[in-house]
Amino acid sequence: MSREIIASSDAPQAIGTYSQAVKVGSTVYLSGQIPLVPATMEMVEGDIEGQIRQVFDNLLAVARAAGGDFSDIVKLNIFLLDLGNFAIVNKVMAEYFTEPYPARAAIGVAALPRDAGVEMDGVMELGD
Repeated sequence: MSREIIASSDAPQAIGTYSQAVKVGSTVYLSGQIPLVPATMEMVEGDIEGQIRQVFDNLLAVARAAGGDFSDIVKLNIFLLDLGNFAIVNKVMAEYFTEPYPARAAIGVAALPRDAGVEMDGVMELGD
């Protein structure tokens, strides 16, 4: 099995023992992103909508570094401190994704790194 490590300076650097993404064949596994601003490695200021946008921007940067974009994401996992923010996720996601949408899960969690309100990871399948 051949693995390629994907990294982007346009996304936050890993804050633990993981890679931003790993490509195996034509499949890319995107690690979880929280709303860190890449240039400062600080949490984005503002409300949960701003956090969600920052997470999507971070995921997109890594997807592009792997040679893809959001149209290549086949599975998206969303972790929320407050599932009451799910409608905001849907609203913002509609600005970043077009049909056909990826498979998706939304999970309520007790805590996330750096007290983030949202984290997302995904799987991307690159075309021929």
